[in-house]
Amino acid sequence: MLLSILSFIVILSTVVVVHEFGHFLAARRAGVPVYEFSIGFAFSPRIVTFFRSRETEFTLRLLPLGGFVSFSKEGDEDAALLLRSSTLSRASILAGGPFFNICFAVLVFIPAFMLKNHVSLLPALLSSLQTAGAAVAGTGVVLTRLFTGQSGMESLAGPVGIAIMAGQAASRGVVDVLFFTGSLSISLGIMNLLPLPGLDGGQLTMLLVEKISNKSLDAKTHQLLNFAGIMLFLLLSLIVT
Repeated sequence: MLLSILSFIVILSTVVVVHEFGHFLAARRAGVPVYEFSIGFAFSPRIVTFFRSRETEFTLRLLPLGGFVSFSKEGDEDAALLLRSSTLSRASILAGGPFFNICFAVLVFIPAFMLKNHVSLLPALLSSLQTAGAAVAGTGVVLTRLFTGQSGMESLAGPVGIAIMAGQAASRGVVDVLFFTGSLSISLGIMNLLPLPGLDGGQLTMLLVEKISNKSLDAKTHQLLNFAGIMLFLLLSLIVT
């Protein structure tokens, strides 16, 4: 049980931090300030600030699950510069997280194939790209079947299921941990592209609506939709669990 919990925390936090790092780098490239890059659950208390780079504080929160980037200062209600950025800049920031998750999976699969098959870098890279492509396609198929009613909730794994799988992978050795981490990273990236409020895909959908209607949604609307999406996501996690 302890192995499952520790493996779950480390692996999930790793793939989420990679996801947030994608948002962070895209924001820096677009000239949008990021005021906090945190390891840990967003609504838990801050434990420590590791260091500060430009306007960004790199912090650790009490609950060590996941991570987040903040585009607003503490006490601010909106991320004004983000919302005023160009459509292309905002889209690149939103897509940066899922993109990094897929790239990270490719990188993680390479040493896994090298260790498992005793091959050199190039064959391992080719196998990694093929596996990542198949995982992306497979995740897309599972989600499509779920939302079209062709399969049920049993095709998804909640936090408890992920923890169990993480523990099983850790007990089998480093190769299985690498494969599981890469697969989870891809799943997280693709899931975040779903057009649901609170997810990157939902934000991209709102951005598309703004572009078509030529009317920007105000910060309050963004906050309300994101909050509703987070609540729905937590409810889905409980149902799946």
